[in-house]
Amino acid sequence: MKGLLKLSAVLLGSGIISGAVYAASGVSGASVDSRNLFHDKRPVITADSVTAGAYDPNGDYTNDANSKIEHLFLPWEDVDLATLSAADDYAGQRGRSLQITVEPWSWARDWRVSPDDLLDGILEGRYDSNMSAVCSAASKLKSPVTIRWAQEMDDKEGQFSWSFWKPEDYVKAYQHVVDICRKDLPHARYMWSPQGDEGLEAYYPGNEYVDVIGLSVFGYQPYDKLVVGRDTTFVERTKPGYDRVAAFGKPVVIAELGYAGNDNYVRDWAKEANKPHAEFPALTAVVYFNDREVYPWPQGVGRPDWRVANHPLD
Repeated sequence: MKGLLKLSAVLLGSGIISGAVYAASGVSGASVDSRNLFHDKRPVITADSVTAGAYDPNGDYTNDANSKIEHLFLPWEDVDLATLSAADDYAGQRGRSLQITVEPWSWARDWRVSPDDLLDGILEGRYDSNMSAVCSAASKLKSPVTIRWAQEMDDKEGQFSWSFWKPEDYVKAYQHVVDICRKDLPHARYMWSPQGDEGLEAYYPGNEYVDVIGLSVFGYQPYDKLVVGRDTTFVERTKPGYDRVAAFGKPVVIAELGYAGNDNYVRDWAKEANKPHAEFPALTAVVYFNDREVYPWPQGVGRPDWRVANHPLD
């Protein structure tokens, strides 16, 4: 189990060792509608689109020249950080920057400590070496790096240990970790990345600790019908979170985007996701989450499949 965690943290996160790599020759230039070329549901990219990227463990974006950001997830425990160099080479060959989400736990659930113990350990410096190891490894990379630590802290579903912390405790932990990381990685961008929910403002760690703000935006048609009673749009889903963070005056990135539903639903989201919108003047990039949902959604709708291409052998 531990070996699989070490391998998947970076290589699968870059699509490097995917068992299903979708290649399409001749895909280049920002004006290409890669969704049609790949016969999948990825966002439509035009010459006017905001920057596109992806978390791509399935390798569907391997040859997509429109994708400019490679998103990686890794825990700060039980991970072989030497594999970051492979992800860096992969991104560099494609002209991509790296968005690295660092989750402060082990991906093996049986090895995780309680939220209180995790918080105490961070504030007492017991995890300084974990973050320093990540940032030291990242300092050796050639690609531009954005560090996104302990995302979606405002989530109320209990997915993450750090979402159980009080806002003021999260702020202390975030500031402490960024201070540690900057010693090794002073030139990285640091992303504070709430889910976008009401009350997120209390978790803001301060302008000096945030270079860019990330949001998570997902549209799932069965959930829409149960909760809203109709289909929702990309703009409708994005606007509440965006409006809550806009006052901080930082660039905004949709750090995780996904959508799933029938053909019309998917088509509408694909056309809108990377389009410039007057409602979102600070939005600079949209990074697709090209995988199945990790946790079941509320209302018994199960785990949505956000993947842009079909993988029939799964």
